Amino acid sequence: MDALWQSFENLASSFGNMVFLALVKDDGYQYLWRGLGNSLLLTLIAAVIGVILGLLLAIAKLQDVDNLTGNRFLVWLRRMLAGFANGYVSVVRGTPAVVQLLVLYFIVYMQGLKKIPAFEDVPPLIIAGIAFGINSGAYVAEIIRAGIMAVDRGQTEAGRSLGLSAGSTMLFIVIPQAVKNVLPALGNEFIVLLKETSVAGYIGIADLTKGAQTIGSTMYNFTVPLLCAAYIYFLMTTVLSTVIGKMERRLRKSD
Repeated sequence: MDALWQSFENLASSFGNMVFLALVKDDGYQYLWRGLGNSLLLTLIAAVIGVILGLLLAIAKLQDVDNLTGNRFLVWLRRMLAGFANGYVSVVRGTPAVVQLLVLYFIVYMQGLKKIPAFEDVPPLIIAGIAFGINSGAYVAEIIRAGIMAVDRGQTEAGRSLGLSAGSTMLFIVIPQAVKNVLPALGNEFIVLLKETSVAGYIGIADLTKGAQTIGSTMYNFTVPLLCAAYIYFLMTTVLSTVIGKMERRLRKSD
């Protein structure tokens, strides 16, 4: 029993030394701190882009292209928008996020936009935020589309009968109810988005995962830094899940 206890003490002491070397010595914790800030900022940029893009795509996909009448140009335009939205969602959902990130950075930006003076100094963080936002937009579009379709058609008819235009009815009556219906799914998408940003290091962004890798490469041991990064991700997703749960309960009380 004494030998077993002694082995536990040795293990704890060894792990404590690794924690000291990884986080305290040479201020290694700063890599994780800066990486955490970059990961949160990247997630925020991508979430904003994803929600706006997803909402527009959802509205475009909901066009009843088989029963459109009226001005020929408008009918053609709405058909084109619906076709583009469907194709966009299919392509984005059918390819990995990390591949989309690499294509946008190394092909679209490095071989194209970077040669234009106005875009030559765009930070990689912005490029990554756009890439993840484009990816998230496809999933958000399907979530919002499902939420809009779940709203009773009588809500739209009631809005039109009150004199609201189709756009105003959608914006002020249908979409708020749809968001309420799909809030859990949207929250899950944001959690997935937060974890997806861990591949941002592929284009040299010092995110949380990259910070852990940097610490591990300097001390030739990745155990502690990677465990710390995993724990931080777990804490962030737990907090986000708790906030979304509270929002759901408040929305249910208003029913």
